[in-house]
Amino acid sequence: MVAHRGRWTLQDRADGVMQALPVTVAPGTAALTVRLDYPRAAGVLDLGCVGPDGFRGWSGGARDGYTIAADWATPGYLPGELEPGEWQVLLRLHRIPPDGLDYEVTADTSGTPPPAPEPPAAPPRPDRPPRRDLPGVDGRRWLAGDLHAHTVHSDGAHSVDELAALAASRGLDFLAVTDHNTVSHHPWLPAASARYGLTLLPGQEVTTDRGHANVFGPVSWVDFRRPPDEWLAAARRDGGLMSVNHPLGGDCAWRQPLADRTPLVEVWHSGWWDRTWGAPLAWARAWAADVVPVGGSDFHRPGADAFPGSPTTWLLADRDLPPGDAVLDALRGGRTAISADPDGPLLLRLGDELLALGADGALLAYPDGRHRLVRGDRCLLPAGDGLHVLESHRMEVIALCR
Repeated sequence: MVAHRGRWTLQDRADGVMQALPVTVAPGTAALTVRLDYPRAAGVLDLGCVGPDGFRGWSGGARDGYTIAADWATPGYLPGELEPGEWQVLLRLHRIPPDGLDYEVTADTSGTPPPAPEPPAAPPRPDRPPRRDLPGVDGRRWLAGDLHAHTVHSDGAHSVDELAALAASRGLDFLAVTDHNTVSHHPWLPAASARYGLTLLPGQEVTTDRGHANVFGPVSWVDFRRPPDEWLAAARRDGGLMSVNHPLGGDCAWRQPLADRTPLVEVWHSGWWDRTWGAPLAWARAWAADVVPVGGSDFHRPGADAFPGSPTTWLLADRDLPPGDAVLDALRGGRTAISADPDGPLLLRLGDELLALGADGALLAYPDGRHRLVRGDRCLLPAGDGLHVLESHRMEVIALCR
């Protein structure tokens, strides 16, 4: 067993928020088990792992240990043969109190892997609510979904199956599973997609102290320790997309430099609880003229966050593409709309017109500042160029589209 003990200080954090503690893995090792102990009431240390051949997992502040073996690993970590050499236990000094934070890291290697924990039983496939009657455009159809959710592979409470069942019960057609700084959930998505009848889009939330970004698509692990322009380059290299998340989200606000601004922005996050507050729209318009708005519940667990689909991102998707490709293609093309939930008032672009649904008496705000009153529950209105917003009489945002 290897043990590292000490006290992290604010000077340590100032010198380098990421720290690496070495662990030697001998040839023939079958499992590595790491445990982190520190007074959690006093601060926050994030935990991860890198092997000689690269990334092996991340659990942030959600776990106090992990096991990696050839056939299984703690969620958030990648199973596989343990290559001999020097491994690194990663610690991010997320919150360090003024008088420092004592810690102990122990690492055990074993020639015999421990048995894998029994996975939770998959819940039954729920009944899906009826789909809304929405007009297609040029052979495309509208899909309802959510672009931000977490599982036990980071700091969520649900397994991939449990999250998929919940999303299906909410009437969603797609859901991006965006665990923090890991891709260990990706292999579980295809089977859950088939089991619950919706598209689970591979995602990862690249998470730092200075901002979060979602990367969508079959993209290999993105190194969150590198500058954000490299995250975007990695996404594009693998055929994926990146969005800036909750840019005004308290201590998770976006404070990163990004030379090439990605058009995708999570304008509507579940934390936008008072939508008379216009700052998210002002930020989006200042960010990029061609901004593409998306929404995300950022669901972690019942009782702590909004449910999947609150808000709902609507995509005008090609019927002929494979489901995951259709979602990415619609995002890339900027064919998005957002509503508060799957059944809420809705504003959709149909070519040169806008369709307002369930919004009788609302005001349509045009990109140039003009307003028109919506009459009736299914109302066609002329469209302009840019971001359109449905507002209540209190100027509360109730739906938007590009």
